[in-house]
Amino acid sequence: MKTESKFSFKNRLASFRYAFQGIRTLVIGEHNMWIHLTLAFLAVVAGFYLRISVIEWSLIIICIGVVLSAEGFNTCIEYLCDKITITEDPLIKKIKDISAAAVLISSIMAAIVGILIFGPKFLEL
Repeated sequence: MKTESKFSFKNRLASFRYAFQGIRTLVIGEHNMWIHLTLAFLAVVAGFYLRISVIEWSLIIICIGVVLSAEGFNTCIEYLCDKITITEDPLIKKIKDISAAAVLISSIMAAIVGILIFGPKFLEL
């Protein structure tokens, strides 16, 4: 059991450093993350170009965060499963498939939000 330690700025900074190392690992090592980041960048550019509202920005930012987080969790689950066993295992396959499905579901929902926000604005051009 972990003992409680006093608050320390040094420990907080270390936590941020570890988190940024995780982001770096995710961005460098996962090709799917590049796809998500590219689409996120395009959504941000479209948002500025089309001058979307604050509420629309909020929805876009939430969707981007959910998709990127889902990809991060999926990557963690894949690494853990690969660490547990390198042989084919039906349960590990189900775990990986469900984890990938979560990314797909969040991506589809983000695409729907994007279509609802950007679709009418592009049609008006």
